[in-house]
Amino acid sequence: MTYVDLNPIRAQMATTPETSKHTSIKRRIDAAKQGAQPKRLLPFVGNDRKELPKGLLFDVKDYITLVDDMGKILRNDKRGAIADSTANILNRLNISLENWLKITEEFKYLFTGPVGSLEDLTRYCKHLGMQRRAHLKSCQHWSS
Repeated sequence: MTYVDLNPIRAQMATTPETSKHTSIKRRIDAAKQGAQPKRLLPFVGNDRKELPKGLLFDVKDYITLVDDMGKILRNDKRGAIADSTANILNRLNISLENWLKITEEFKYLFTGPVGSLEDLTRYCKHLGMQRRAHLKSCQHWSS
């Protein structure tokens, strides 16, 4: 999602996530300002409950911070280090900073199929009736 939400910034159609038109991050930011959940977007439900409702296992505030920090790195006019708050998020997700930068900057070249944890990939392939897990090595390599 981060990769897609940053497309307008990479294409220089916007300078910040909150000014990028037609992106989920803009909808989430606008809704967050109103204390609401955007319609037709899967909610962020956090990750500290045993029985989770359907939603993204991430806090919306953390996601917005992550997208904003990555946008600062990817924009040519604002090169810099990832903020400490983002490093904490990456640590919680067990993703190295080096892998995160590579995945974010080169996503479309690294993955041509489903992306996610091995558990998610297995569930996805089983749901589609696939006999083997496609793109297993990429998911294993980049999620560690």
